[in-house]
Amino acid sequence: QVQLVESGGGLVQAGDSLRLSCAASGRAFGTDAMGWFRQAPGKDREFVAVINWSGRTAYYRDSVKGRFTISRDNAKNTVYLQMSKMKPEDTAVYYCAAEIGWPTYYSAPEDYHYWGQGTQVTVSS
Repeated sequence: QVQLVESGGGLVQAGDSLRLSCAASGRAFGTDAMGWFRQAPGKDREFVAVINWSGRTAYYRDSVKGRFTISRDNAKNTVYLQMSKMKPEDTAVYYCAAEIGWPTYYSAPEDYHYWGQGTQVTVSS
């Protein structure tokens, strides 16, 4: 079993930066894929970024490339999402997700079995 707890959400202004953290426990050693999704009111949960166990491979949705950076520190069992140049359209509940073993597909919520509780990120203009 894997437990994930997000933190770091909050209210920021457009152009600001914010770092989200996700601490994993349980079978964290087996979380080959750790990623971030977000869900705005009335919208589907959408893929943001994912990183593999070594941290050498990462993928992002196009709208956050160049602004968001995903990283992980396996010694701390933690994955991060550094968000910069934030925009109002980044407003959403951000969820940490993990999967044991790199999945065949990684950009859909169904590709992950473990989820955090979510943390609210609000960007004002």
